[in-house]
Amino acid sequence: MAIYHDGKRRDIEGDISDAFDHARKDGADCFVWIGLHEPTEEEFDLIEDELRLHPLAVEDAITAHQRPKIERYDDTLFVVLKTLRYVDETSDIEVGEIMLFLGPDFVVTVRHGEGNPLRPIRKRVEADTAMLKVGPAAVLYAVCDEVVDHYGVVAHEVEVDIIELERAVFRSMSKPADTDVTESIYRLKREVLEFRAAEDPLVPVMQEIVKGRVAELDGTQNYFRDVLDHLLRIDGQVDAHNELLNSVLTAHLALLGKQQNDDMRKISSWAAIIAVPTAIAGIYGMNFVHMPELKWHLGYPLALSAMVVAILAVYYKLRKSGWL
Repeated sequence: MAIYHDGKRRDIEGDISDAFDHARKDGADCFVWIGLHEPTEEEFDLIEDELRLHPLAVEDAITAHQRPKIERYDDTLFVVLKTLRYVDETSDIEVGEIMLFLGPDFVVTVRHGEGNPLRPIRKRVEADTAMLKVGPAAVLYAVCDEVVDHYGVVAHEVEVDIIELERAVFRSMSKPADTDVTESIYRLKREVLEFRAAEDPLVPVMQEIVKGRVAELDGTQNYFRDVLDHLLRIDGQVDAHNELLNSVLTAHLALLGKQQNDDMRKISSWAAIIAVPTAIAGIYGMNFVHMPELKWHLGYPLALSAMVVAILAVYYKLRKSGWL
């Protein structure tokens, strides 16, 4: 918790009530920034009473699991952002949330999850006096900018994973296809869909701000326009990743089908080769009384030779046609 006056930070002693008393005495160019991480209802009660926040917004901030959005409750803006964290060990994307309450003289940030800690953002804002003079809107911009920039980092990691999947799929052309790749594709596709659910609803939120439809953020449209440009580029990347994964899955299933067809052709080919001597031996196994070989000592060698020649002929034909 800190007070910012005329673009500079001031640390004070006391509780939240004391902080707001100091801020209100210092005038319109002063605001309080309070940061919370996964607060309980009891921890939020004092802030709710002091700022008279709307109960519905408070409930959303405590329970989380909201879509990116911007809402107005009386003179307070409530903004929800989804944070993303890429886990190298498992290639998973962890989704968190940051909620912001913005009033004329305060900002309350509520963070859920481990993604995008706000301490570096606070240091960045405090290092820019001109930005701090803008007021609570500067904090919202800095948080949005950091969250969207981190989307770009996660998008790059996802692209690397997709490239690895492509290599694994097409390596199967020179050896039997790995059915585990199918599970990897579906798992990564699920992560991409979670990514999309986090960033895509934020696009209309930024557009509302850039178009000047949020009065509390007038004068900051140029800042948010830069955030929107980055977000639209990432949104296009996520769509491309989703389509590419569809193509990878289609290619993998096609290769699996080709492998299965090759296996079936080989099985059918060997069955045809075995059928030739089986047919000849079956005829001779009928024990006719007047069999040629009974009176001719070359009968059986001739029959065996016929089997070998027939087998070689069938094998050559199947080999030439590519079935073996």
